[in-house]
This record gives sequence, C-alpha cells and structure tokens, in this order.
Amino acid sequence: MTDHYETQEQKYRLKNLDCALCAAKIEKELQRTPGVRSASLNFASGTLALDTDNLAAVRQVITNIEPAVEIEPLERYLHNEQDANPQDWPRLARLGIAAVFWLLGLVFHARLHSLLFGVAEYLILGSVYLLVGLDVLKAAWRNLRAGNWFDENFLMSIATIGAFAIHEIPEAIGVMLFYQVGDYLQDRSLAGSRRSIQSLLAIRPDQAHRKTADSFETVAPEAVAVGETIIVRPGERIPLDGIVSAGQAQLNTAALTGESVPRRAEVGDSVLAGMISRDGLLEIQVEKPFAQSSVVRMMELVEHAANRKAKTERFITRFAKVYTPVVVAAAVLLALLPPLLLPDARFTDWLYRALVMLVISCPCALMISVPLGYFGGLGAASKQGILIKGANFLETLSRVRTVVFDKTGTLTRGVFKVLEVAPHAGHSAEELLEAAAYAEASSTHPIAVSILKAYGKPVDYTRISDVEETPGKGVCASVDGVMVSAGNDAYLHYLKISHEPECCELSGTLVHVTRGGDDLGYIRIGDELKPESLPAMQALRAEGVQRLVMLSGDHSVIAADTARDLAIDNAHGSLLPEDKLRLLEDYMHNTGHAVAFVGDGINDAPVIARADVGFAMGALGSDAAIETADVVLMADDPIKVAQAISIGKRTRRIVWQNIVFALGVKLAVLLLGAFGIVNIWLAVIADVGVALLAVLNSTRVMGGKQR
Repeated sequence: MTDHYETQEQKYRLKNLDCALCAAKIEKELQRTPGVRSASLNFASGTLALDTDNLAAVRQVITNIEPAVEIEPLERYLHNEQDANPQDWPRLARLGIAAVFWLLGLVFHARLHSLLFGVAEYLILGSVYLLVGLDVLKAAWRNLRAGNWFDENFLMSIATIGAFAIHEIPEAIGVMLFYQVGDYLQDRSLAGSRRSIQSLLAIRPDQAHRKTADSFETVAPEAVAVGETIIVRPGERIPLDGIVSAGQAQLNTAALTGESVPRRAEVGDSVLAGMISRDGLLEIQVEKPFAQSSVVRMMELVEHAANRKAKTERFITRFAKVYTPVVVAAAVLLALLPPLLLPDARFTDWLYRALVMLVISCPCALMISVPLGYFGGLGAASKQGILIKGANFLETLSRVRTVVFDKTGTLTRGVFKVLEVAPHAGHSAEELLEAAAYAEASSTHPIAVSILKAYGKPVDYTRISDVEETPGKGVCASVDGVMVSAGNDAYLHYLKISHEPECCELSGTLVHVTRGGDDLGYIRIGDELKPESLPAMQALRAEGVQRLVMLSGDHSVIAADTARDLAIDNAHGSLLPEDKLRLLEDYMHNTGHAVAFVGDGINDAPVIARADVGFAMGALGSDAAIETADVVLMADDPIKVAQAISIGKRTRRIVWQNIVFALGVKLAVLLLGAFGIVNIWLAVIADVGVALLAVLNSTRVMGGKQR
C-alpha cells in the first residue's frame, strides 16, 4: 500500500501561483518533460515536488504556462511569508482608481456617448477598462500563444470584449472590475488558508545550544553531531532526538502527538525533536543527526502526503479539462444558431446570453477548493498527532467500516509482568526463571523484557551463543553449551520436545522453558487493557464502523476475554504473522467497504501494508512504523483511529459540498443565462462568489471539532 521515498526528489515553492487550472497544466506538462522523472504540484500548498536533472527545462515549462510564477527552493517546514503578497497595495490602488472612474462613467455615460460621435466614450471608458483588465488581457494572449485555451483569463477577456462589441461598455468594465475584486479576495482567502495550514508545520527547531567545555555555543541543529550534548532551557524546543543526561522537566509534546497532557522527562529518558521544555533545564546527549530526527521525518511525511492526490481530486482535474471547452462550444452555438434558425431573433441578444455563459463557466471554484479541502484535512489530522500519508488514504478512511486490531501494545499496554513461576517436579522456581532469562536475554519482545525484569540479576552474555528466535513461537539459545528454549506450547511441538499433555490445555500467556530437551516448567505472563481502549471502540461505533475485529498471537482464551471486555465482534487468538495476514484478507474479500488494520508497525508490518488503510500505533520515533503504515499515530492512543476516520469523513463531506454547490450554482446560472433571465453582472458575481465561498468552506476542515 505504501511507497518508500528513496528518490532524488526536491521541493520547491511556486511563488505567485494563484490559478488552479494553470497549476494542473504545469503538472501535466512537467510529467512529460524530458529529464523529469516525477513531478507533483500541490496547488493548495503552492509546492512542487520534483525528481529531475533538468531544472532549466522545468523553469521554461512554468514560464511558458504562467510567466508570473517564480520557482525557488523550499526552505522546509518554515512559515513562508511570501503569501502575504507585498503587491497588495498597488493592486488595490489600481482597482480603486478604476472603480472611481467607472462610477463617473456610469453617471456621465449619456454625455460621453454624445461627444465626438461616441469616440470620447470609447477613449475614456476604454482607458478605464485597460487599467483594470490589462493584466487579464495579457495573460489571455500569452496563454493563447502557448496553446493554453479556456482558462479564466481567456473567458473573461472574450466576455468583456464581446460586451464592448455590442456596446455594453460600462457593463464590460464593471464585469472586469468585479472579477478583479473577487480574484483579489479569493487570493487573500487562499493565502490565509495556506498560512493557517503551513503554521501547523512550522515546528522546525531553528537552533541548538551545543555544550562546550565551560559553557555552550548556539549553532544550527544540522551542525550538532551524534554523541554531542545539547542544552535545552525552559520554554525552548528540543532540536534533536536524544537521551536526557542531566536535569528533569515537563515536556509539551502537542506538536508531535496532539496530546495536551505534559510528559515528564528525567535522566535516562528518550526525548524527541519538536518537544518543548516547560519548566526545567535539560542536558541531552544526541542520538540521531538532525536529518533523521523525529520532527524532520514528521514534516517530510506531511509534505509528501500533500502530493498524493485523492481520486476525487484527480477526477476534478480531468473534469475541468472537458467541462470548460464544452461550455465554450455551447456558448458559441447559443450565439450563432438562434439568429439563424429563429425568426425575429437578434444576434446581439443571443451574443449577450453567450457571454453570460462564458463568465460563469470557469471551474476555478472546484480547482481551488477541492485540493485545499484535502490539504486542510491532512493538516487537521497532523494537528491531532495523526500523520496521514496522502489525500488518497484520507479519502479511503471515509469508507472504513471494518477495523481490525492487533492486541498486544495496541489495545493492551504491552507492558507484561510475570504473574506465576510454575516449575515442574525436580526443578526450582529460581532455576526456571534463570533459564528463561538467559534464553530471552537477546530478545526485545515485551514478554522477554518482563522475564528479565522478574529475574532481576545481571545476565552474563559470555555464557550465551547461537541465539535463534522464531516469530510468534519463541526463542532458543545455547547457554554454557546446553540448548535452552523459551516459548509457547506450539514452540514445544516445533522443537519436538516431550512435555506433559496437560501443558497443552493450560490457558493464558505462558512461556514454557526447556533445557537440554528437559521441560523445566512454565511462566505465566499478564498484560492489561489501556484505559482508552473501550472508549475507542465506542467512538468507532459512533463513526459508523460496523465490525470490530481483534487478531492476536496470544492464546485464544485470552483473546476472547479481551474481546468480551471491549465489545469486539470477532476475536482470533494463537495466530502467527502469516495467519493474521490470511484472516485480514478474508475480511477484505468479504466486505464491500474499506478495511483498516491497527498494529504496532513493527511485528505487524505485512498486515499493516496489506490493509486498505494500515495504522501504526504509538509510532513516535519508530522508523519501521513510518515506512510501513499509511497512517502513523504519534501517540499510543487507540481513540485516534476514530479521530482519523472522523477527519476523513468530514473532509470528504466538505469536498463534496463544494462540488455540488459549485456545479449546482453554475448550472443554474448557465440555464438562466441561456434563457436571458440572468445578466452578465449576476454571472460574474455568482462565479466569484462561488469560488470564494468554496474556499472558505474548505477551511472549515481545519477548524472542525473531532469526536
């Protein structure tokens, strides 16, 4: 399901990109440009992801389509102030002057028309028209020469020039003026939306205080090497991943996990870049270079997500390429056929109706609001500590009706403890526990950790050799030259070690320990539910999830008990990784909706990758989880699965509101214009108003409250 990013991809900012249709054309042209291996342009964020050795050709393509657009390297994760648009005041002044002269023209229209046989009217009002619309005319001509027809500049130019031709001069100026004012408001709204989204990503640490012999020096995070020590003062953001070597503090982790509850950090604790020290001075020994830190990986994940388009987004792009030419052709036929076929039909009347159709036909409302809606959804999710790897997965989340969970570490704490040490006759509890500890000493499994903790003594690793771990069963090792094993009942059968028949009937999480082929006894291990697990199941039901499933490697009796406590529909226990994959595929084949799987991102990597949407739970700082999952939950909280589904459904709902609203208004105005009921004034107001409202509606994705 997921892609692995190992390309030469670079990110660029496209400055002054305010035309959604132009953005789609740029992306399409770049994808077939020699020397460009991949190109993905995200209009909502104004960024271009490129894998190319021919940047000069890229610049030429962009210039040919939209000369005003400038391409520049993207300074990752920093809030870019260019969207503030320093050209606002000259633009507003020009529009204000044009508006004043247009109003004067309306008042003195009759007198101007009578001067010099109407020449004065064309000279004065024509000058006002050029003042407000010259840049639109230039853009239309430039695009025509480049073979790019049917954009908003072309449509507005033809409509207003046509109005001049039928001597509707004040109307032509008014239409262009309203269009420019609406375009300005739309640009400001779009820029504001981009800034609100980008602000979520502006958590990149700018500096680090590297410890020296007698003080510290402030350097860029990139300049700090692994093993060096940095100092983080109260109120500062941790710049690199590491281990606390001195001090203690309450850490604000909201930027990474979306959680408001602070986390305590003391000596020996791992801390991650992006966390903020609230009240203490910390000394941190750096474990990873800045490029591999959690905050950088998180930001890269969000950036890459913006370039994975949803099916709806791709459909709208294809639709716009067909829709606009069809409407233009219909407008031409509307202007020409009725005067030829209908008696007493005046050409100027029908031309005017055709001009109304041209004004309303621009699909900008769709081309802007749809990608902006998806980008807002990705931003809203990241704000909650939910990293969704693309708009395509965001859309799939809205269709999830079956959620399959791993048990250990996902619904339970995954912090095991030894509940019982049961040696067989002739062996002691100490002997049994020591053998198990030495067998498990090289394993990182939570069960192994609990056994070593219960043993409570240092392990002499020089006594251990030939360690072999079998996933889902157990581990064996040579200890003092004697083979020692620790695993479940299936592992005893796998090793063909004779044991008491009643051992096969015992329930619970049991670790059977053998030495030299002799069954020493078993150790019973316990786990406990996370307090968030039951509310998470209830929240998923509230979001429309119809079936909850649990797949576990634990004994079937334990799996059934856990499922009963959480009101889970189906539970399967005693599973190997391949069994989980087989059962997941069965559920996927037997349902008509999307199926999600939630696991820890390491042991369940194949199942996570196979699901329609794979979740990695509690994956903060986990490379394996980020590589495997489609959705990375930075906090170890299952209720975020319901939040992700909620955001997916909300995003899709808002996107389709925009689609239905924009197409509905445009279709209504097209029909009313064809029958002569709507004039060109209302057409331009409807066109600009629809685009503006659709953009504003898209921003609701960011501000909506989730369950």
